[in-house]
Amino acid sequence: MLLALRLPTLLRTFSISITKDLNKVSIFDRVPVVPPAVTNSDFTIKPFRGTRKSRRAGVLAIKVGMTHMWDKWGVMHPLTVLQIDRCQVVQIKTVDVDGYNAIQLGVGEKPLHLITKPMTGHFIKADVPPKKALIECKVTTDCLLPLGYELTARHFVVGQFVDILGISKGKGFQGGIKRWNFNRQPASHGNTLTTRKIGSTGNRKSPARTFPGKKMPGRLGGEKSTKQNTLVYKIDAVRNLLYVIGPVPGNRGGVVRIVDAVKDPKLQHRKLPFPTFLAEEGKEYPAEEVMDVGEKDYFETIYLHDNVVPNIKEDD
Repeated sequence: MLLALRLPTLLRTFSISITKDLNKVSIFDRVPVVPPAVTNSDFTIKPFRGTRKSRRAGVLAIKVGMTHMWDKWGVMHPLTVLQIDRCQVVQIKTVDVDGYNAIQLGVGEKPLHLITKPMTGHFIKADVPPKKALIECKVTTDCLLPLGYELTARHFVVGQFVDILGISKGKGFQGGIKRWNFNRQPASHGNTLTTRKIGSTGNRKSPARTFPGKKMPGRLGGEKSTKQNTLVYKIDAVRNLLYVIGPVPGNRGGVVRIVDAVKDPKLQHRKLPFPTFLAEEGKEYPAEEVMDVGEKDYFETIYLHDNVVPNIKEDD
């Protein structure tokens, strides 16, 4: 009975409190406080002169396609275009915690609905957007980079050699001719239906079996492939594009890893920036850099034109 008498009073008080809350400013009318974006200028990295044992971080890139360019001597160079799309450091591994020094890199962007909860927390911890792919690169202690640092195309230098790792194109089940470059059988004396067969794979009565590892038809492609000593011909710093000479394993849109060439007979580590490219204050850098092909024509040193009269004294 007492509760029934006090119920109108309670409802009146509750309606007054709701009215007061509605009179307040809505959260959609407030200006959210967004912290400034983290850029490379926020990190303090000291450059140093690398040695032969120093190992820099690699770069993740997306294969765009192929093109070509002519140099000043009229030589055409087939080029593969690689885009370094927001390649950032996602995780740092050290000897004290993980037993080795490495940097986990992420490239591109991935839709939010395709990311699992563990990976969402992984990206939030590093304060980076969700990445399309993650790959780990082992480095030395002096080449460790901070979380969120973005690597650009200037990480490399025109004229240097790099190793490119990717997944080759999957070609499905193929025969021995396409998979192992076998020769075709002679198409004569009644052999018209088995010219592309690999032939006999076994032996006689002893051992009467096919040894493991025999080159036979099977699945071709879709495996890890490395193209060593690929020359960097051009760098586009504005669009973060890397032009390398020759083909690169993988399809268009595939992710590849670019690292400094392991084979370094010309000691190219002397001209590379360690631990990465750091812009100097007050210095202007060109938007595009192309490799210098030299002052002498390469073909002039090999071939002799028909309209050139040889010098008799030099020939003698």
